[in-house]
This record gives sequence, C-alpha cells and structure tokens, in this order.
Amino acid sequence: MRALTISATGSLDCVEFRKDIVPPTLPASGHVRVRLRAAPLNHLDLWTIRGLPGVSITPPWVIGADGTGVIADVSADVISLHRGDRVVVNPGLSCRQCEYCRAGEHPLCVRFRVLGEHVPGTFADELVVPATNVRPIPESVSDTDASAFGLAAMTAWRMLVTRAQVKASDEVLIWGIGGGVAQAALLIAKARGARVWVTSGSDAKLERARAMGADELINHTGVDVGREVRARTGKRGVNVIVDSIGAATWEQSLGALGRGGRLVTCGGTSGPALQTDVRRLFWNQWTIMGSTMGSDADFDAIVGELVAGRLSLPVDSAFPLEHGRDALARLQSGAQFGKIVLQIGA
Repeated sequence: MRALTISATGSLDCVEFRKDIVPPTLPASGHVRVRLRAAPLNHLDLWTIRGLPGVSITPPWVIGADGTGVIADVSADVISLHRGDRVVVNPGLSCRQCEYCRAGEHPLCVRFRVLGEHVPGTFADELVVPATNVRPIPESVSDTDASAFGLAAMTAWRMLVTRAQVKASDEVLIWGIGGGVAQAALLIAKARGARVWVTSGSDAKLERARAMGADELINHTGVDVGREVRARTGKRGVNVIVDSIGAATWEQSLGALGRGGRLVTCGGTSGPALQTDVRRLFWNQWTIMGSTMGSDADFDAIVGELVAGRLSLPVDSAFPLEHGRDALARLQSGAQFGKIVLQIGA
C-alpha cells in the first residue's frame, strides 16, 4: 500500500512517500480495517520526525495521528460497525483494563499510545485500529472536515470543557490562534458563552480569528502579553489561559492570569523547561492543569458537535498523499491558518 514514512529521525528530508508498505493485519477480535480517505497534519508529526525522547521507530515507519475513512473489514466479533461505514479515528490507544480506563480516563492509561508516534499511523491507504477508536459519521460531513477535526477538537474539548470547565462568565486567553487546537478552543469557548482573547504574530491571522468570534486580539510580536492583558482589564487578568507554547510564553501567561485563574496546557512547542514563583502560585490560588488527547466521553462529545454542525474547523489547504513532505513543510513554516489535510483515497 501507499504511505508517508520515515526510516530515521531528523529533518523533513527523512520523509519518504512509498508504494511498497505491507498492509496491517486485521486481528481476529475487536478491530476494524479502515480504508483512509483523508488525514490531517499535526505538530505531533513534526516532533515524531525530529525524534521524541524514549520513542523508537521501526523503519519504514508510517506517520500521522488521525483521519477519516471507510470501514473495509471488521473482526468477527465486531457487530456495532460494518463494511462501508464512514468513520473518524481517535488517535489515542488505551488498554481498556487499567484503573484509569475503568474510570473513563483513557488518556491516563498506563499503556497509553498514540497513532503515528508509538504505533504506525494514518498517512497510508489502510489502518487497523480497535473498534473502540472509531465513530461513524454521516455522508453530510465531508472527508476534509471530518479528517481535520479529530485530534485538534478532542484535545481542545478536554482542555476547555473537561479540565478547565469554561463557563459563560469566563474570559479565556488562547495563544497562537493559527493552529487547529487553538482554533477549536476558540470555537468551544465561544459556544460556552465565554469572552475570548487570542494572540498571534500575524495581524492577518488575528483578523481571521475575529471573524471566528474572537473578542480581543493581541499581536504578541515584541509585546509582553501579560502586561497587555493587565492593562486592558484594569489589572484583573483573565480566568482561563490555554498555553501550549511553553518556555517562551509561560511567564507572560502567568502575568495575564487573574486570581483564582486556571491555566491549561497540552504541549510545549518552544521548550519544556519552565520557571514559576511558587509564592505567586499559592497567593493567587491558581490552578495549573495538564491535558492530553481525550477520553471516550470527550471523543463522543466532539463527534456529536461535528455531526450536529456546531463545530467545524478551518482548513488551510489540502495536498495529495504523495506530496506529504510539501504539506509538512507548510506546517513547519507556521504560515497556515487552520488544518492542513492530506487527501488519501477517493
């Protein structure tokens, strides 16, 4: 089958489109084979290509975390899904047996794995996953919209709804509005009635965010965002901050966070090492939360929003699978606004 692969970690030069990948085997129990139609790019793909600590690959390694397609085959005991069903894929794999899984906290699973990072991924003609990792979608949802949705929307939903519990009285600051998770967070926060601040280094991206509903815009180039937020709010700050940039923005985020505020993060694209004055932490009674992927309940919630037409992410561009390296180069450049999608099957 065709796939976008790496055989070593490093730069985008390691990415190779191949036509000779052996299709995955369908286990006798509990799995489905998905013939993929489209798959989105995520920053996780870039990190996997560069190499992640403690993560090893077996060449040729298929990258890609989520996507959408059609069920091509099912294990004998799978009765809830059928050949021909259109589905969207949840990239997080959990054991379903540990104490966290039994409690419905699947991203905390002691054996949690992610497609494309720990097991071969979605940038291929076919994918085999547990039946619990897919959800049917109707024909009314396009392949592009469905593929652009999964990881970004689920990650944002868990951050905003499950973890930070954003409500209508909140003011929410979201860093880096050009990316899919940030845009999903904007849409989810607005749907819950919150007032939303967004940042970007691009005025054009900020104006596009305004069209999506953003209330306050900050071009963070050469600006201390914490001081800017304090100035605009009479030193009160905001209630919730979504910061997945990390080292470069952490102090500014804390500067913008009001008393009793919640800061939630799902990544550290600028670096993992942070410094926090613990006196400010306890005096202001802040809550700092980590968040990763989503549970079955989070996945069900965002698929419900997608099917109902209440949550659809902007799509920046689409590339055929064989031009996947060009698509990754666009993601790496930071020029995109919205999701970049690979078109795989008809």
